[in-house]
Amino acid sequence: MTYFLVAVLLVLMALTAFSLVKGIVAFLRTTKIDLETGEGTTATDMQLAQNKAMFARIKYQALAIVVVAIILAVSR
Repeated sequence: MTYFLVAVLLVLMALTAFSLVKGIVAFLRTTKIDLETGEGTTATDMQLAQNKAMFARIKYQALAIVVVAIILAVSR
């Protein structure tokens, strides 16, 4: 069971990192669009993508914490 939970934890860690990178890329694109146009209204789609990616990161981090707690409970 521990091996399975460690595998799940590794997958969740990878998903967290992927979501973080995706959110940072969306943030950089938003900043680039704002700098090129001089207006903050054209980047709303990218801001929504950034928020979605960062919310996904928070979900994956929370699930990873739950898995770590389960691993600790099982190992005792």
